[in-house]
Amino acid sequence: MSLRHLVIVLGDQLDANSAAFDEFDRQQDAVWMTEVAGEAEHVWSHKARIAIFLAAMRHFRDNLRKRKFTVHYRQLDDRGNQRDLAGELAAAVRKHRPQRLIVVEPGEWRVASLLEQAASELDIELEVRPDRHFFASREMFAEHASGRKQLRLEYFYREMRRTTGVLMDGKKPEGGKWNYDAENRGSFGKSGPGELPAPRRFRLDATTQEVIELVERKFADHPGSLEHFDWPLTARQAQQALDDFIEHRLPEFGTYQDAMWTGEPYLYHSRLSAAMNLKLLDPRDVVGAAEEAYRAGRVPLNAAEGFIRQILGWREYVRGIYWLYMPEYLDRNALGAEHPLPDFYWTGETDMNCLRQAIGQTLEYGYAHHIQRLMVTGLFALLLGVNPQAVHEWYLAVYVDAVEWVELPNTLGMSQFADGGVMASKPYAATGKYIQRMSNYCRDCRFDPAEATGDDACPFTTLYWEFLMRHKRSLAGNRRMALQVKNLDRKSKQERDAIGQQAEHLRESLGGNG
Repeated sequence: MSLRHLVIVLGDQLDANSAAFDEFDRQQDAVWMTEVAGEAEHVWSHKARIAIFLAAMRHFRDNLRKRKFTVHYRQLDDRGNQRDLAGELAAAVRKHRPQRLIVVEPGEWRVASLLEQAASELDIELEVRPDRHFFASREMFAEHASGRKQLRLEYFYREMRRTTGVLMDGKKPEGGKWNYDAENRGSFGKSGPGELPAPRRFRLDATTQEVIELVERKFADHPGSLEHFDWPLTARQAQQALDDFIEHRLPEFGTYQDAMWTGEPYLYHSRLSAAMNLKLLDPRDVVGAAEEAYRAGRVPLNAAEGFIRQILGWREYVRGIYWLYMPEYLDRNALGAEHPLPDFYWTGETDMNCLRQAIGQTLEYGYAHHIQRLMVTGLFALLLGVNPQAVHEWYLAVYVDAVEWVELPNTLGMSQFADGGVMASKPYAATGKYIQRMSNYCRDCRFDPAEATGDDACPFTTLYWEFLMRHKRSLAGNRRMALQVKNLDRKSKQERDAIGQQAEHLRESLGGNG
C-alpha cells in the first residue's frame, strides 16, 4: 500500500497530542523524524542542548513505536546521513513516496522556510497545521496587536487572564491586583538561601547514555559539559518534575525568583522551560497546577501569579512578537551596537565574579535563570555595545531550553533593546549595584560596584554611565529613563570624560571573537 501522509515531527514538537497526529491512519501514514548535525552547528551549540534534543527525540520515537505508529527515524551516525534537514527530507520522500507531508508550525522561521522550499523543490504538498500547544494562536496575537501603537506585556497578560479565567475572581483578578511583581524581588541577604530543596533529577537510561556518548564523540569541540545532564526527557518525567516544583519550590519562588547566589544554579526555579519548549509538557497543565496549589492554600498568591505570568503572559507574548515581526526582526539593531562578543562568554574566564558565576554555570549545566540571563550576561553585553545578533547566537547556542521563537525576542528585544522598544518600554540598564543587591557575587569580586573610575571600578558601573552618555539623546525622550538621564547630568564634565576614557580602555582590553 502506498504511503498517504508522511508526518514530520521536529525536535521541539514532541507532543503526543499534536495536531500532526489528527486523523493519523496507522495503515496508511508514517512518522518521520531525523537527527542532523546541521541543526547542532547552525549555532555552536552547548553539548547539553544537543543531547537534550536527541535524547528526548529518541524517547519520543520509542513511545510512538510502542503505540504501533510506523516511525522512520534517522540517527546522526546512520550511514549516509545528509547532515541537513532538507537533504534528509528529500531522501525520505524519494524512498517512501508519500502523497503529502504534514507538519505542525515550526518554532523557527528558518526551519519553516526550509521545509516550504524543500517541499516545493520536491513537488509535494506540505500541510502546515496550527500548534495547539500554546494558549494563543499566531492569529489571536496578531488580532491583539492590530491597531495598537505600542505592544506591552501587561495588557496582553490581562487579556489572557480574562480569556482563560486563570486566577480570576469573576471579572476581577484574584486578590484585586493583576500583577504582584513588586512582591517578586526579594534577595537572600548576607545569610544566603540556607538549605534548598533539590529539584527532581532523572537518571540516564541506556538510550540517554547512548546519546551522551554520541555527543561527546561527534561534538567534542563544542562548548559545555554533560557531567550534570539529568533533564526530564519524556512526558512522564516532565510531569514528575512539575509535581516536584509545585510541592517543594513554588511556595518560595514568588519572593526569590530574581535572587542569585554563588554555587546555586536552580534556587527555587522550576527547571521546566526545556520540557515545555520540547512540548513534553502542556503549559495548560503547568498553569493549572500552579493555580490549584494556590486555591488549595499550598502556595501564596505572589508565587502562583508570578509563575503563571511567566507562562500565560510572557511565554505567549514573546512567541506572538516573534511571528508578528519575523524575519526582519532578526536584523534589528536600534542602538547601533557593533562590538564583538568577548571571548570569555565561551570560557567564563573573567575577573568579574558575577559573569564568571553566570557563564560558568551556563557552561556546566546549560542553564541560568532569567535574572542571570537578563541582568548579568545580557546587561553586560548591552552596556558594552555588543552586536545583538552575536548575543542572540550565543543565547541560542548555550541554553538547553533555547528555541528561537522564545530566545530571540527575549535576547534581542528585552535584553539588548535592539528592537527599539517593541518588547520592552526601556533598556534594562543598571550599575553593578543591582547585582550587589540581588546576589552575593560582589562579595568575592575585586571590583567595587559603587565606583565608575579607577583601578577598583566595576566594569558594569563604568559602562552603565558611558551607555547613558552614548545614548543620551535617544533616551532623553523615554519617560521611564528620565531619572537615570537626570542623574547623569549631575556628573561634572571631568567625571564624564574619565568614565568615557575608562570605558574605551575596557573595550580595548576585552576584544572579542567578532
